[in-house]
Amino acid sequence: MHRAAADRIDENGRTAPLRVLQTFPHKLGSGRIADTAWYQAEGVGAAGADLLVFPAAVSRPLPSAIRVRPTLARGRWRIPYKAIGHHHAFALHDRIVARRLEDMVHPVDIVHAWPMGALETLRAAKRLGVPTVLERPNAHTRFAYEVVQQECERLGIVLPRDHEHAYNEAVLRKEEQEYELADRLLCPSEFTRKTFLDRGFPSENLARHVYGYDETRYFPDPLRKPPPPQCGLTVLYAGVAAVRKGLHFALQAWLDSSASERGTFLIAGGFLPAYAAKLADALSHPSVRVLGHRDDVPDLMRRSDVFVLPSIEEGFGLVCVEALASGAVPLVSDACTEVCVHNENALVHRAGDVDALKEQFTMLHEDRDLLAGLRAGALRTAPDYTWRRAGVRLLGVYRDVVGEAAAAHVVAGVGA
Repeated sequence: MHRAAADRIDENGRTAPLRVLQTFPHKLGSGRIADTAWYQAEGVGAAGADLLVFPAAVSRPLPSAIRVRPTLARGRWRIPYKAIGHHHAFALHDRIVARRLEDMVHPVDIVHAWPMGALETLRAAKRLGVPTVLERPNAHTRFAYEVVQQECERLGIVLPRDHEHAYNEAVLRKEEQEYELADRLLCPSEFTRKTFLDRGFPSENLARHVYGYDETRYFPDPLRKPPPPQCGLTVLYAGVAAVRKGLHFALQAWLDSSASERGTFLIAGGFLPAYAAKLADALSHPSVRVLGHRDDVPDLMRRSDVFVLPSIEEGFGLVCVEALASGAVPLVSDACTEVCVHNENALVHRAGDVDALKEQFTMLHEDRDLLAGLRAGALRTAPDYTWRRAGVRLLGVYRDVVGEAAAAHVVAGVGA
């Protein structure tokens, strides 16, 4: 679709920026998906949208050109989620946004919502005829629950009831209602998209976009070169050490490969106690260093030769593009992101395939030319996946959805 086809025409007949409302039921900019939402807003605003953001609260301010109206905070005062419960807080945020949407003097062209805080907002938008998109930061929730539960049972691990991937019928029911109400589901990877196609969702209801990385934090060390053959590799795993992230696959493959004889495997992230206990023998190996939670992950990536992420379920492996930008060659599963292309900028294995991952560790240990070539490919790829580029792509998705909704409205009017 041509850009002008979905842009707004003002009362003077001039093309005006698309009016976008983003609603986020958490504290914007406070880590993990809250950082993703912050960067999305910053990127879409920089791309030229007329952006209004309704977060529950704000941890990190957005640029002044973006209008931000928190729902559960005013100044330093904020409704504590722990006091009223997270799900009640999400629902309260949702009701407030829905009411604000219906009371707007100046309407918006599209609503971008996030899971668990979108049901009433999506209903209000539908009543008003405003097209909607719903973010999918993970795969279909039913798929995620099932695949994680199967792996936990295989390992003999029981997730705490409040764990984000412990099966929760109420959460699943609400999210599936949100799926049905949204005009489009925003899928940041082909893996995510496929989990919805496999559940019978029409492809036309699934919109593709991508996430990105902050180039001011993730960049290579220009002086770093692959270590000589007599030196070991430095391998990094960064993020929450969870069953779905497949750290146990990586450790098994590492210890079975020749790379562990001289190399170092760094783990930056916190553990579920039951998972740490299950991996105790591997974690005590001399080649493995458990660093705990770290705030210097960009620097760790710059000092690492390889980044490993063998997930069995992902929405989009943000750390994969961060590794690409830092010059750490990704060894990742096919659940992470198609941005990592096998033998071009990464080595990719089928999720759960320990033998393939073992072979890849060994290959990079024995063939430093291969390592150097993949690192060069990673650094060539990275500039296309900054958060600013992601913002341009997302604004393009908004325009397509708005344009399709307008065309459908015209066809409906002609038919009437």
